[in-house]
Amino acid sequence: MLLDASAFIEEKASDRFLSRICSVLLKSTRETDLIGWYEKGVVLGVIFTEVTCEGETPISEILRSKVLQALHGELGRKVASSLVVTTHLFPEKGEQGKGEKVADSRFYPDLAKGTPKKRASQVAKRVLDVLGSAFLLLVLSPVLAIIALAIKLTSKGPVIFRQERLGQFGSKFRCLKFRTMYVNNDPKIHQEYVQRYINGQTDSAHKESGKPAVYKIKNDSRVTTLGRLLRKTSLDELPQFWNVLMGDMSLVGPRPSLPYEFEIYDIWHRRRVLEVKPGVTGLWQVSGRSRTCFDDMVRLDLRYSQSWSIWVDVKILLQTPGAVLSGDGAY
Repeated sequence: MLLDASAFIEEKASDRFLSRICSVLLKSTRETDLIGWYEKGVVLGVIFTEVTCEGETPISEILRSKVLQALHGELGRKVASSLVVTTHLFPEKGEQGKGEKVADSRFYPDLAKGTPKKRASQVAKRVLDVLGSAFLLLVLSPVLAIIALAIKLTSKGPVIFRQERLGQFGSKFRCLKFRTMYVNNDPKIHQEYVQRYINGQTDSAHKESGKPAVYKIKNDSRVTTLGRLLRKTSLDELPQFWNVLMGDMSLVGPRPSLPYEFEIYDIWHRRRVLEVKPGVTGLWQVSGRSRTCFDDMVRLDLRYSQSWSIWVDVKILLQTPGAVLSGDGAY
């Protein structure tokens, strides 16, 4: 819970006013709850620990009503109404299909604001993304046209496959790919497979061979003959350069997450969605691609975000053609 008292910080009695708010919070919370500054001198924060979310009325509304009632009694309804009181549930559970971010940036102020140096680096990264994606779309336009024609001639359905993915902080966007599957297939097949993959529940073939499970389904009957070639060569991902140009993705970054993946992520897995924008290529893609287990894939994403620089991006971009041509880990 956050209590924004910025409307009163200019007043001479602001310290006394904030002390009264703290007094109310101490009376309205338990010994296990934590009270402190979210933004020193302006926004107070309360962490309510070990609360249950069961029941018809959301726990956040119950807690908010309890604190507001206590504030009204201590400060008066008119003064208390000037406070901006908001509640935020952690871990976040954004609902699909409503366009909102599934990750709340208020929990990660260090990532949301950043330092001046970091912001300057992000501008440089964006410049590289715009110039690089525009150049590649122009140069590869004949290839894009040939692939589009081949898809149209070999199977029914649209040329481009649009799928909802998560950008930085869980902002939803439509990720573009060349269609590699037959239309009207069952998406639950991949959803159930990904859930087992993230949870480390490999199939018997992988257990017997001792090899890690792969992110994509091998020998997927839903994939067209042309689609197998496009996936093997990663040509199906070329339309994502448009996502880069539009600002939803970067040339280099973690693989964009699916909303139903995010719902079953462990807390530490979520950092891969928060730290940086998703990318067309990344450290994961040049270090084993789909044959890397999920936890190792996340570790590679976090290693990239922590050691990121323009030169790291350039290095990964230069390594990507070799990884694509080898076809290692692509299915």
